[in-house]
Amino acid sequence: MFECPSCGGNLKFDIPSQQLVCEYCHSQADPYSFENKTKDAEETTDYEVTVFTCPQCGGEIISTDQTAAAFCSFCGASTILYSRISKEKRPNYIIPFQKTKEDCKQAYSDLMKHAIFAPKELKDPQFIDGFRGIYMPYWSFYITQKGAVDLKASQTHRRGDYIITDHYSIQGDLDAYYKGLSYDASSSFSDSISEAIAPYDVKGMKAFTPSYLSGFYADTSDVDAFVYQQEAEAIAHEESIKQIQKMPVLKSYSFGAEEFSAAASDPLHTTVQTPDQSMFPVWFLSYRNGDRVAYATVNGQTGKAAVDLPIDLRKYLLGSLILAVPIFILLNLLFTVVPSTLLTITAVISLFTILISTCEICRIAKKEGGDDDRGLLSKTDPQKLQLLNAKRISKKEKTKSAAAAVSILHTVIVLMVLIPLFFQFVGLFVLSGSVFTNLLPDFMSNFHFSFLWLLILIAAFIISMIGFRKLDQVPERKGILGMITGLVGIIIGAIVTFFNPASDLFFYGGVILSLIAVFFTVKDVIGQYNLLSTRKLPQFDRQGGDDRA
Repeated sequence: MFECPSCGGNLKFDIPSQQLVCEYCHSQADPYSFENKTKDAEETTDYEVTVFTCPQCGGEIISTDQTAAAFCSFCGASTILYSRISKEKRPNYIIPFQKTKEDCKQAYSDLMKHAIFAPKELKDPQFIDGFRGIYMPYWSFYITQKGAVDLKASQTHRRGDYIITDHYSIQGDLDAYYKGLSYDASSSFSDSISEAIAPYDVKGMKAFTPSYLSGFYADTSDVDAFVYQQEAEAIAHEESIKQIQKMPVLKSYSFGAEEFSAAASDPLHTTVQTPDQSMFPVWFLSYRNGDRVAYATVNGQTGKAAVDLPIDLRKYLLGSLILAVPIFILLNLLFTVVPSTLLTITAVISLFTILISTCEICRIAKKEGGDDDRGLLSKTDPQKLQLLNAKRISKKEKTKSAAAAVSILHTVIVLMVLIPLFFQFVGLFVLSGSVFTNLLPDFMSNFHFSFLWLLILIAAFIISMIGFRKLDQVPERKGILGMITGLVGIIIGAIVTFFNPASDLFFYGGVILSLIAVFFTVKDVIGQYNLLSTRKLPQFDRQGGDDRA
């Protein structure tokens, strides 16, 4: 607590004035005016705080105020039962809050205007008023590149029937630095959240003083700098190579892949001088639903908002029904579709929903395994973190080959779908003319149609197998019902098409069963999306709430 020099009341940091303001007499004070008290004899390396520990998830929040906390931002618990006095290591820098709570609520409301399927609780004014200002810990890297450099480059030109490549050695002196490459230093603050509200303007960093925390909370730092150091060095290395290549005299040269590789011996002498501990401002709001939690966060400096948006299933189904009716009437007026073609269309829709479901299952497995949060992995699975960092650093080296492979794969898939469709439409035009009717045997008229169904079946089985292999990593195996019903719907359609019964009722029956399968798959897809847009309650490797011993 910081006492007002005029009346002894509690001073809190006021965002509009960027000063400490007394709650009672409204006197103002410079945040650094209290710093001298801690520097009379010698510079201190820590400061005293109150630590609140959540009894449900073990998350820790620190405060300089002598008040009881009534919430946990990480899991949404309404009370925090125990507190203790602790000394925390002083950060080097802090970015004070620039956006007020009203600015934060406005940014959130603007974002929610477009969220028509979001649960109504997320738009409740009382819920929105629950935003709390929290300073999150970050590592800010200061990186230098100084010394003589020797880069390999080349130029290619044609002479007659020959392509000639000239190789050069580009030499010179480099003096560059990067300051402010920042990564969150809390295992309770997901990397995906911190990246969503980035960047911060590090020009706004100020020397840390505890008085900036008055009136706000702060998370504790528990992730070491080495977790992000290699990536920070790689970013600085690649950015410098790109800047060198943009120089007018070097624009016509191509630099070798090894110059861009962070894994190769570094010709730029990239060195981390200091990883500074910093605190950056975040407006934080949590939405609890069972054993999952969704977050709304707003950058306290820039106002950039990011929200986990689960979907209300009832709203979605009602909206889809309202939208489907006019679309159905419009299509019925403009087009006439034969039953066999209609069954094929529903099969393609079912295949598409299975593909979406499988993609979401893979994303859920990655998220639940912590692959998108290196800070958390550093506490739970350091070995997995090393592998993940190695992949991230080498990712750019494989970008061209991976892009080429993806391009080829996309081409093959498109051709597999378009070729049979092309033959189907050509066949319809050919068969419509009486002159050509006798020139095309019946089995040729059905070949392209059967081939399309064969492709749909093969694709459905392959995609489903990929999804089934990942289901063990998905909470409650969410998605298994939709995958099975979608696959069964396609198989039923294939059977009806293969036997080609004379009565259209069989085709319409297949269409109805396929659409029922699509409904269950879509229902599971929404459930999977809600898993992706919420998070597990953060169970950390800290003691629980009752840590009085």
